Amino acid sequence: MNLRAYPIKVRLRDGSQVQVRAMDAKDGPAVLEFFRALPEEDRMFLRDDVTRPEWLDRFVRQIDYQTMLPLVAEDDKGIVGNAVLHRPLYGWSVHVGEMRVAVARAYQHKGLGTALAHELVKLALDLGLEKMIVSVVDNQIAAKRAFQKLGFHPEAVLKGHVKDIHGIKRDLVIMSNDVSHIWESMIALMRDYSPSLE
Repeated sequence: MNLRAYPIKVRLRDGSQVQVRAMDAKDGPAVLEFFRALPEEDRMFLRDDVTRPEWLDRFVRQIDYQTMLPLVAEDDKGIVGNAVLHRPLYGWSVHVGEMRVAVARAYQHKGLGTALAHELVKLALDLGLEKMIVSVVDNQIAAKRAFQKLGFHPEAVLKGHVKDIHGIKRDLVIMSNDVSHIWESMIALMRDYSPSLE
């Protein structure tokens, strides 16, 4: 995995700037603090309870920059975004990657999520991946809309597949897109509201 391009500076829509870099094990405590600071409604549909030290231990152990590649975005106060590209090395889905993105409330609607997704797609292209998927709970309207802007479309709905942090069953929507099409959509979006990469 070529990570020599990192860290990079990203200028957001409001003129603020963050640094994006590869996460490593020593970032664990700061990443846990980032997730614990997210409002409950932002954590409600995450796959794991990201506020627990056991989750962090497992997450940090999985970092290998091949099957699981995490990025962090940080300002002068700490981590404000986390993005992860997952991909299998073997089997019938070696051409497929999965992305997950989380952004601090203060940085939402400023283009940081799109900029982090942009970096994951660049990494996916570098790895030769052909398809990307995201998993979104059915009532995450804003997340679905954001991924649709990147060209993702619903491919499957798994009824009652997940429980939120309150134990309520929800439908899980699997959205997908061809990596090259995502790239084209992102270039168009970047032109529209221009979070710029330096």
